[in-house]
Amino acid sequence: MDPGELRGDMVDGLEERLTVDAAVSLAMRTVPRQEFVDDAPYDDRSGDAAGTLSPEIVARLLTALDVDAPESAAAAEPTAGTRRETEGGRDRTGDVLVVGAGVGYTAALLAEVLDETRVHAVDIDRRLVYAARSNLDSAGYGGVLVDARDGANGLPEYAPFDRILVEAAAIDPPKRLVDQLAPDGRLVLPLGGPEQTLAAVDASGDVIERHGPVAFKPLLVDGEQGSAPARNRTMREDAERASADGYFAKTGWEQDWIDWDEQLRRHR
Repeated sequence: MDPGELRGDMVDGLEERLTVDAAVSLAMRTVPRQEFVDDAPYDDRSGDAAGTLSPEIVARLLTALDVDAPESAAAAEPTAGTRRETEGGRDRTGDVLVVGAGVGYTAALLAEVLDETRVHAVDIDRRLVYAARSNLDSAGYGGVLVDARDGANGLPEYAPFDRILVEAAAIDPPKRLVDQLAPDGRLVLPLGGPEQTLAAVDASGDVIERHGPVAFKPLLVDGEQGSAPARNRTMREDAERASADGYFAKTGWEQDWIDWDEQLRRHR
């Protein structure tokens, strides 16, 4: 079957179950997902490769992000296998940052909705950065900037951002990401530990919307990515481990879901 028809069937199925933003829907009907996912790219499931989200999760993330597309974007009809060229209209959303570039598919959709020069992405795993760059270039979105960074630190030299999307979970909105939002900006991320909610956060760091349960892996710190060697503990982890119970503490440093800042405050 023609890839364009497969994309259409994929989005039709999503729209039967979800409310999908019109510009996001159009982008998902346009961007060639097969350039990013090798195995059954149009099935509604996460891919086997690291950093591959299911189409349903991607649609939920981008709809929650609430990107204001150029006026002409929602009305334009994509040509099969080609990118849409926007003429007229105006970008109402400025620069966007994706934390957790993965295979690059989410960044490509945002580049289709806005413009590739407005989309930036970071990933802590250098292998994923290389893969995302290659995939985006193959799909026709080589202008998207993808860099190897600790996602919680954002991309300050390109701030402020009108929108920031985090494709990993955190207990609280990372302060440095909140600080990189424009005054009317919006940060969307999975918020929580083992039980998570897709949340939208404003430039004050306050949760303003919740968009249902999700299940993401935690936002990694440098040394935890799959391509990294075993790392030393961080200063916060050292402080936690140095507590009275040390390694055997019920909320010990070795656990996945620890609010490290809170733990550190307790031991000061």
